Amino acid sequence: MKTPKTNAIRLLDQAGIAYEIRTYPYDESDLSGIKAADSLGLPAERVFKTIVMHGNRSGYLVGCLPVDREIDLKALAGLSGDKHIEMISQKDLLPLTGYIRGGCSPIGMKKQLPSFIDERALLQERIAVSAGKRGVQTLLAPADLIRFLNAKVGDFAR
Repeated sequence: MKTPKTNAIRLLDQAGIAYEIRTYPYDESDLSGIKAADSLGLPAERVFKTIVMHGNRSGYLVGCLPVDREIDLKALAGLSGDKHIEMISQKDLLPLTGYIRGGCSPIGMKKQLPSFIDERALLQERIAVSAGKRGVQTLLAPADLIRFLNAKVGDFAR
């Protein structure tokens, strides 16, 4: 599989951030992050999913957390300064971010949204996040991702 130059990859190149691209065959019927981690031969705690939400005060925001965890909306609301947050509808994902479900990267969205990364990322030397296309992951140092996104780190995965 030829590695595509996605917007996320172009932005990492422009920023001079070191990364590795990994591709895997994805199944349209199973877009789970656990399946992606298995296909990549990586433990689930190193593969992070990107979830786009809406907060009552902050507006749209992004949360990145390990694929084997669920988001604690109340904890993320507290971290973001919101009273409550909710996940956006799947139909709103592409118009808002430029990405589709299963290929949503925290890097290179149409508009950079406030980003939050679960603190478990700091336990890893490198984590994988979507490169902006299904079946393509970017492995990079969590500190580089945090700095690039100007992300806030906290405990919001259960």
